[in-house]
Amino acid sequence: MMTRIRDFVITEDDWIFSVVCYDLGSAELRCLLRYVPDEKGERVSEDGKRYRKLDFYSAYEFLRKYRPEYLKDVAPHLQLVPKVEINEILKPDLELPVIAERAGNKTVRTIYEFLERYIQKDRIGITGSFLCGLNAEESDIDLVIYGRENFNMAREVIKNASGQGQGYGYGLTVIDENLWRQIYLKRKPELNYDDFLAHEIRKGNRGVTGGRYFDILYVRDEEELQRLDRRNYEIGERVGYRTITAEVSDASFSFDSPAIYCIEHDEIDLVLSFTHTYAGQALAGETIEARGMVEETRDGRRRLIVGTTREAKGEWIRSLSLLL
Repeated sequence: MMTRIRDFVITEDDWIFSVVCYDLGSAELRCLLRYVPDEKGERVSEDGKRYRKLDFYSAYEFLRKYRPEYLKDVAPHLQLVPKVEINEILKPDLELPVIAERAGNKTVRTIYEFLERYIQKDRIGITGSFLCGLNAEESDIDLVIYGRENFNMAREVIKNASGQGQGYGYGLTVIDENLWRQIYLKRKPELNYDDFLAHEIRKGNRGVTGGRYFDILYVRDEEELQRLDRRNYEIGERVGYRTITAEVSDASFSFDSPAIYCIEHDEIDLVLSFTHTYAGQALAGETIEARGMVEETRDGRRRLIVGTTREAKGEWIRSLSLLL
């Protein structure tokens, strides 16, 4: 079975990884280790097995100790899991109907029932801790929408419903100032708070229901996968950091991973963001300021990479047109 971003995989060691790249046909998948078995772990599965959640850096430390072959010297931020060592693939769209019916998941069921009024049920999924059954009481809900048309529809109806205060009976409400501050501190962007907030409110991919925070994440559908440019996933030669100003000519896949911004620029062909913070950051026709690492590909193209580290320190994308 082919994998896509937002899927989870479980290895022979019972380690749980999130898939962070589309399946490019190689013998390995680009992933991020999220949970490992631990008798003292704080997360408990339905069958009573305990797991420990790993943050970004502890995941790398864990793999360096137990599976250094999963890490590549050419790109130390990549975790590559051999497909032959994968026991199970968890698909967000297939698991959501089951997860929504579990006791204690009333909020998931509510937002699922709301979205299926506008979008086909098999185009909606769930990822994150809920997907592998290791969610805690305070866990956020990470929903997946397949296809750009569906994703844009979901953003629109969530924005409209939240603005009504009660979400047409589904309890959707706007994010308050306190929660926005928490999101800002968690993301740690290079933008000031007001600029960050201006971009995030326009995206319309976050909300609150039943007192619980949720967001929606985009994944390509089958037709859009046919248009995937594999060159965007190749590792280029790093040339150096640079700040550029350019007009966005195409932002069709700005919510993808990586987020893709085709730009009009004399030297740089496009901007790729590997951090969710700068997904959906600008629209076609807008002028952006972006800072990141310039990479040169084998075919001679140059692109600006934002998100070369987890926090993307010293890197950003801002829409100058939005902030005027």
